[in-house]
Amino acid sequence: MTDFFGIPIQALMGQLMLGLVNGSFYALLSLGLAVIFGMLNIVNFAHGALYMVGAFFAWMLLNYAGINYWFALILAPIGVGLIGVLIEKLLLGWIRQLDHLYGLLLTFGLALIFEGVFREFYGSSGMPYELPAIFRGVFDLEFMMLPKYRAWVVLVSVVLCLATWFVIEKTRLGAYLRAGTENPDLVKAFGINVPLMVTLTYAFGVGLAGLAGVMAAPIYQVSPLMGSNIIIVVFAVVVIGGMGSILGSIVTGLGLGLIEGLTKVFYAELSTTVVFIIMAVVLLVRPAGLFGREK
Repeated sequence: MTDFFGIPIQALMGQLMLGLVNGSFYALLSLGLAVIFGMLNIVNFAHGALYMVGAFFAWMLLNYAGINYWFALILAPIGVGLIGVLIEKLLLGWIRQLDHLYGLLLTFGLALIFEGVFREFYGSSGMPYELPAIFRGVFDLEFMMLPKYRAWVVLVSVVLCLATWFVIEKTRLGAYLRAGTENPDLVKAFGINVPLMVTLTYAFGVGLAGLAGVMAAPIYQVSPLMGSNIIIVVFAVVVIGGMGSILGSIVTGLGLGLIEGLTKVFYAELSTTVVFIIMAVVLLVRPAGLFGREK
């Protein structure tokens, strides 16, 4: 097997694949954060907790109701989205016009509540989620073995991210969303229900987190701590890409996942901090982020 700077090519490609899978989750979660911040100006710190709730919904549907992965892919994001509707209507609607700090503190408190409730009922140890039978096994690409489920995760994440970007940036609905953020009174004059649009936008953003949780369940153990373990990295991804930038979240999420994978190959001790080093450098050079707009 050919080596690359002394590293077997199969090991290198394996780590890149793991990095791409992690990057797919970073991209999906940061995309939801970017949609919420870009459209609603809310720093949603509960995003990681709702990702965890999505994974638990999938686990409970399977273990309590016998509902399999494919239905969970639909039902769990809808359930998380409905929780998002309640959060937006009952809590966030009251503070949307205030400083970003109020929304951050409120959603941080919600994240602690969600995590505490699930830890009370399920403990802190992780629980396995059965991999769907169709995804067991690997694709033999000669230079590496590609697990079928990981390939599925990357494919779904990329398609969803690009579809979301297209809708928001290239369609009339996306134009209404952007206009409703910048000038809600003008959009209301055209007969558009702006409060409903805001609520549905928040529900969609957290629904993406719920979907990511369902897809993560067969790879990582379902645990109340899984959201808090990933949300800090996801916020770093959003900052690097540019707060509110849809394209920035997608590109940065996937790119940083690959960089993490490469770092594990060449200098594993740095793999857990490389994202934050990149964030510090980007903030020094371009405070608005790589794709953000300078004010």
